Amino acid sequence: MTTAATPTSPATAASRPRARTAVQPVTYSRLVAAEWVKIRSLRSTWWALALALAFFPLLAAMRSSSIAAIAADAPPNFFVGPAYVTSGVTLALLVVCGLGVVAVTAEYRTGQIRSTLAAAPTRLPALRAKLTVVTGLAFAVGLVGVLTGWAAAAPWFGTIGMSVDLTDPQHVRLMLGVPLYLAAMTALAFALGAIVRSSAAGIASVLGLVFVVEPAFAYIPFEPLQELAAYLPTAAGARLVTSDSLGSVVTGSGVTTLGPWGGFGVLLAWVAVLLVVASVLLRRRDV
Repeated sequence: MTTAATPTSPATAASRPRARTAVQPVTYSRLVAAEWVKIRSLRSTWWALALALAFFPLLAAMRSSSIAAIAADAPPNFFVGPAYVTSGVTLALLVVCGLGVVAVTAEYRTGQIRSTLAAAPTRLPALRAKLTVVTGLAFAVGLVGVLTGWAAAAPWFGTIGMSVDLTDPQHVRLMLGVPLYLAAMTALAFALGAIVRSSAAGIASVLGLVFVVEPAFAYIPFEPLQELAAYLPTAAGARLVTSDSLGSVVTGSGVTTLGPWGGFGVLLAWVAVLLVVASVLLRRRDV
């Protein structure tokens, strides 16, 4: 014998309690997790990171092999290992600064920024979350980059007579300075991108500052301009990754008014000022 199913009336269905979806509060850690999902979901992010990483072993091997033939004529301890291991920092800087700009401007181009700010109505936590993710990536690129550069240059160490000595304060500063410098410069690029809200304008501003304006100040034979160039962000921060004997591969400024950590402090001051400007504009502007 079969039993016919009893139809459920609309009133009965409506009276049944429905499971409620718990709404989680917006916290900084959740915003960071959301920004991490956004940035890692883009193939362009991984291509950019791979390109930035590739510069370190490539340039380290090229520079180390090129000086192997003349190493016998050089004075003892002339070649500073970390200065060659970190040769790729300049080209990597170009890539991570572009990533820093796009990390904040891409959402303005697509309109996704409206959803982001709707989830974080006070706005500034969303900006800080984006900054945390992109600078963390830049720091990781710098750290892995110096390790791969070290491995790539190591085969020529015996021929050249150089090494990486982690008991030498200068060597430690150069090796650790690269990820710190890349992270700080990425934060600077991020702040400029947040101010202009345009990928093209942001990248042009960063590249113009780093590769046009600052070198022009450094190479013009006028002492006041050269002194001023030492306090511009790229030159000041590059003091952290400048060898005492070989100079800098990042900037043409030869002024040593600032010490390594003092120069890095000046760079962080530039970053702080630009982030304050970006924060104020984010609060005042309509999306």
